[in-house]
This record gives sequence, structure tokens and C-alpha cells, in this order.
Amino acid sequence: MTRRDTYVCGIDAAIDVVGGKWKVLILWALHAEGTCRFGQLKREIPGVTEKVLTSHLRELEADGIVRREVYEERVPRVEYSLTPLGASLNEALEPLGAWGRAHLLPQDHHDRRSA
Repeated sequence: MTRRDTYVCGIDAAIDVVGGKWKVLILWALHAEGTCRFGQLKREIPGVTEKVLTSHLRELEADGIVRREVYEERVPRVEYSLTPLGASLNEALEPLGAWGRAHLLPQDHHDRRSA
């Protein structure tokens, strides 16, 4: 969280962490799938570029929302998951997702996604 001393309110602080389309979709994918590797996350979030996904994962990690675990194996493996802080942020976003499903998605999409 880069601007801590300039926040006007709690919404301002929260939006700084999840600002933009891709960060909330990363949170949703990690919540839905649990621990994910980079390629799996990219498949779960259609349209995101590798550059943007990498950048946002780094920012979310720096903010304590996402945990990055590196496994030193013959072929190194990196996995991403939500921290407890990230899980609590996802819980806070659930009512917003419910509002979007109820008011903006076509009826046939209601059962497909829970974000």
C-alpha cells in the first residue's frame, strides 16, 4: 500500500489495493481455485497479459494480499495463494460481486460465476 499517509477514507485505501479490473479478478481466481501457478492464473483470467498479471501479482504481494511461494526443484515452481489479509479482502468484495450479479449480469450468467 503505497499511499498510506494520503488516504481520505477506508474506501480510498481499499481501492488503492484493488484498483482496476485485473486485481479483483486475480483475487477471485485465487479464491475460487486456491493455490495457483502463473499459467493457471493466466488461463483463469481471460484477456490479461503476462506483463499485467506479473505486475499486479507483485503489487498484491507487496501489499500482503497474495503469497508467492517458490519451490526450488529441478524445474523451479512458483505458486500463488491468498494470505489471510487477502482472504478477508475477498470477503469484503463479496457483497459488491453479489450486487453486480443481481443488477448487471444477464440471467444465464448468474449461476456460472460466484464473483
